[in-house]
Amino acid sequence: MRFLLLLTVLAMTQSADAAKRPMTLDDLFKFKRVAEPQISPDGKQVVYQVGEILDVATNKKQTHLWLAATDGKTTPRQITSSGKADTHPRWSPDGTKVLFESNRGGSGQLYVLDLAAGGEAKKLTSVSTDAATGVWSPDGKLIAFVSAVYPEFSELPFVESDKKNTEKDEAIEKNPVKAKTFTKLFYRHWDSYVGDKRNHLFVITADGKDCRDVTPGDRDAYPTSTTFSVGDDFTFTPDGKHILFTAVPEKGEAWSTNHDICRVSIDNKSTTWESLTGENKGADVYPKFSPDGKKLAWRSQKKAGYEADKWVVMVGNVKPDGTLAGKGEPWTDQLTWGAGVTPGGGTMQPVIADVSVNDFAWLPDGTMAVAVDETGSHTLYHLTAANFGQRLRSGGALGGLAVAPTGLAYTRAHLDAPAEVCFRALAAERDTDVNLSHANDALLAELERPRPESVKVKIEDGEMQMWILKPPGFDEKKKWPVAFLVHGGPQGAWEDAWSFRWNPQLWAAQGYVVVLPNPRGSTGFGQKFVDEISGDWGGKCYRDLVAGLEHVKKLPYVDKDRMGSAGASFGGYMQDWFAVNEIAKDFKCLISHCSVYNFESMWGTTEELWFDEYEHGGLPWEIPGKYREFSPHTKAGNLGKYKTPMLLIQNDLDFRCPVGQGIELFTALQRQGVPSRFVNFPDEGHWVLKPANSKHWHTEVFAWLTKYVPPGGK
Repeated sequence: MRFLLLLTVLAMTQSADAAKRPMTLDDLFKFKRVAEPQISPDGKQVVYQVGEILDVATNKKQTHLWLAATDGKTTPRQITSSGKADTHPRWSPDGTKVLFESNRGGSGQLYVLDLAAGGEAKKLTSVSTDAATGVWSPDGKLIAFVSAVYPEFSELPFVESDKKNTEKDEAIEKNPVKAKTFTKLFYRHWDSYVGDKRNHLFVITADGKDCRDVTPGDRDAYPTSTTFSVGDDFTFTPDGKHILFTAVPEKGEAWSTNHDICRVSIDNKSTTWESLTGENKGADVYPKFSPDGKKLAWRSQKKAGYEADKWVVMVGNVKPDGTLAGKGEPWTDQLTWGAGVTPGGGTMQPVIADVSVNDFAWLPDGTMAVAVDETGSHTLYHLTAANFGQRLRSGGALGGLAVAPTGLAYTRAHLDAPAEVCFRALAAERDTDVNLSHANDALLAELERPRPESVKVKIEDGEMQMWILKPPGFDEKKKWPVAFLVHGGPQGAWEDAWSFRWNPQLWAAQGYVVVLPNPRGSTGFGQKFVDEISGDWGGKCYRDLVAGLEHVKKLPYVDKDRMGSAGASFGGYMQDWFAVNEIAKDFKCLISHCSVYNFESMWGTTEELWFDEYEHGGLPWEIPGKYREFSPHTKAGNLGKYKTPMLLIQNDLDFRCPVGQGIELFTALQRQGVPSRFVNFPDEGHWVLKPANSKHWHTEVFAWLTKYVPPGGK
């Protein structure tokens, strides 16, 4: 009987697997986007946001707030329903209210939802320049937030300054002359023109009756680059009378990474801010006080000008007003993960982990949880003392780390599943957490989603980790085409993570073996491995990728005559470099999105100059040969030699890798008769974010790949 029952179960399982289908492009837009988990002060509930696309053609989408019990025993429930974007929820200290930002009234403002009273959320702010990223004071009587304002009005009382901001914005809008005048960098950043506005911090009473700018002056009191932002980049001090925040460099912000932790009072009117980390010339960001208010932690980088330096958590003793009592000490500089009992009953020997900290959170007992990049995925560690701890969770991609007395909440995603809110009890065994949100269960159940294989490839000086993702319905007896994808950064990595822009699962579902290499420059494999890309983009990293491709070509199920490569940003650069080097002969086509083609023109047209200047080792006229050494444009004649067909995408609002880079490359390709196609999105930046544009982008990319690298096993 048991044998018959086993056969029945196996048959049902095989039938269910057979009924599953490959993922489609339409599925990508059906997945819900879960983010920003926050645990209630009593640890019993998690509030989070869920975004969904309602109509791709019209770019209609919405984001609402949801609530789930941390025990996972009840069905999550939706608590806002504006039909707009309700985001960034934060619990009040007493756990009765949720503060969030929303555009439901036509502009971005802060709202408060009283969960005990029920009913609709009440609008807290009415700021002409919008309000975002609200945080509560320890006693719940005040709220701080960010707004981008004209600095020349910032020393006036709020009512007067807000009126003048309104008048200036309206005058600009009504003026038929749309000329822009600039007197300094940054005048544009990422995908928008900054103009003369500055990100300032405001403090408002919880009843909304009193509001004031506490960081007046011509300086940003909030990171303008996501490189230096983790989440809430400012916080009230334990006494509730001051604010600590991440301030951009006071001078040379376009070519300096010297962000400081600054401090002002909640009544501050001075344009001069006290710096707590002025001695360090690298970046200091993301201040967080310990539960007892006696220590301050923050993320820090040592090297000036180097945005990819290792992030270390610094900790220092503080007074209730937030001033440091002595110098901070590194808690994660040389992480030693101590010996302990593994889930299998064995022992774990101490190891030194040279890792960079993405996020961290204080635990109730004054210890710390830290999330790091590690070997192609994320690991969550419990830091029990400076540079010493134990692993809590490894694998996947973790985000939005939040803490309460009972445990940790975060989002967890994988290459085969988008992010969901998970909860991990502090006493749980290693790698144990509970999915609380279940936002995508139904759609995931329909799809055949192969898990990737992690392989190691021999390279000079060591090994390179690489993911190989086989297509749905894979038959090892057949020969399959390859999509060889190069990640951006270059200081980034292909991780066991989900993406709504470059989704390997969707590429595999087209009928390709998807290869995701992590060459020199990739994060999570030690800082030395990261550093070795700087000044050498077309050197060791290129040879690592060649080694990865050679490994792939030897796989028995790979069709060497059907291989294509694609990449964005640095990955796009590498497509351009492939096109002018010997490896071009291995690929039937290349796809280059928002690439860097000409290092010399790139320097003068990109916005974050610190990146180019560090990567090349100085200014172009100081070391002209270095800017040319690995620049694809210097070998443009080889485009006509190899004649590898290229699809280019470059966007008008991409100020990181400006549109001219693609125009130069397309001109060189066309002039030499190389099959090429140039797709330009005038309303997109470095990323293609609008749903309708994203659908068009995917259609173009997959059509190009299909034309030159036909999909499916043969």
